[in-house]
Amino acid sequence: MDKMWAGRFSKALDKTADDFNSSIHTDCRMYRQDIQGSMAHASMLTAQKIITDDDCELILSGLESILKDIDSGALEIDMSCEDIHMFVEAELTKRIGDAGKRLHTARSRNDQVALDIRMYLRDESAQIIALIKSLISALLRQAEKNENSIMPGYTHLQRAQPVTFAHHLLAYINMLMRDIGRIQDGVKRMNLSPLGCCALAGTTYDTDRDMTARALGFDGITANSIDGVSDRDFCVELMSAFALTMTHLSRFSEELILWSSWEFKFVELDDAFTTGSSIMPQKKNSDMAELVRGKTGRVYGNLMATLTMLKGLPLAYNKDMQEDKEAVFDSIDTLKKCLEVTAPMVETMKTLPGNMYKAAQGGFINATDLADYLTKKGVPFRTAYKTVGQAVAFCIEKGCVLDDMPLETYKQFCDLFEDDLYDEISLESCVAKRISKGGTGFASVKEQIKAVKEYLK
Repeated sequence: MDKMWAGRFSKALDKTADDFNSSIHTDCRMYRQDIQGSMAHASMLTAQKIITDDDCELILSGLESILKDIDSGALEIDMSCEDIHMFVEAELTKRIGDAGKRLHTARSRNDQVALDIRMYLRDESAQIIALIKSLISALLRQAEKNENSIMPGYTHLQRAQPVTFAHHLLAYINMLMRDIGRIQDGVKRMNLSPLGCCALAGTTYDTDRDMTARALGFDGITANSIDGVSDRDFCVELMSAFALTMTHLSRFSEELILWSSWEFKFVELDDAFTTGSSIMPQKKNSDMAELVRGKTGRVYGNLMATLTMLKGLPLAYNKDMQEDKEAVFDSIDTLKKCLEVTAPMVETMKTLPGNMYKAAQGGFINATDLADYLTKKGVPFRTAYKTVGQAVAFCIEKGCVLDDMPLETYKQFCDLFEDDLYDEISLESCVAKRISKGGTGFASVKEQIKAVKEYLK
């Protein structure tokens, strides 16, 4: 296919250079957005008397037929074209003749691609948000089932204090809710139309940029024509939000991997989301969670690649910017796949509260509550802390736990210990007493669950 820009050149582009220069294998996925943008542009040109009504009618019907044919599979995108913009324009001209050649009036591929990728990211971000909400819903259902399931809470991967399994899951829910907020914020800043910026300096035609912006669902237009075509900060911002979402998925995946091991056995992942070994018949591997953890690095790499690509570019458009799409598209695809597999994996996993409770009984995770017991009796916290530390050291030496140590032994450490200490340090009491807002107390967890349900409405 002849290049649209071939008039200035005396010979054809080298085949290797042509392949290297082409982006259609990547940007072909934006065909819908490209056609929608072209239809809005044609309507604006007509409204401004730049092209005729007859030409506009031909252009719109031609573009509609191209979109329909691509969607149905009747039209295959020609991968020999330089990019999706050139394919659509060439196909349009083939179908309607000279009227198709008028579509690109008052437009450049620079503002065209800046428009297409904004629209594409807007559409994909909406899908990603829906997938995150599906995962939140799955986590919420598991939390509701396990409101009273007590497990060890950890710091430094050491047993620290008792919490409910629901409370632990709600922590991830809150992270994911913030992820949604970051994506929404990025979309809001991105939702300005660059169409009409042309190559970089605007156009001599009396266009109506606000008209095309409204038609395409934008909140307004980019204020500066150079800025409109020469930055991809909106890609970076969304890729950063995607990377953070992957961070949270990766952290949760790590916990699923630990929890499903025989050393923990807090959960059992469904067979449909695990694999076996080629040599060890007993194995049940958490491969889906491991892959999510692994793919996180890939999304990080895409973000860094885009930042590096942009960092030294002079204004305005440079061909380097073609590299944005492969990176951002891969981040989108990877995140969507990870969300699509994680939600049903969570939905179908079996929790094992008995094992959680047994683990919580070890590790002296009620020691803080024992110190609080003394503090409420007037002992300064630091003194109480030291006293309980000595009691724990004694238990370790004797091979017992705080719950089993007799009162007379407790009184060797402090005379203020009484029989009521055993109720104070029971796991159920340790959890129930956490009455502060946002804590692991049973009432607090119920309130957190209620708030998430309101969020999802």
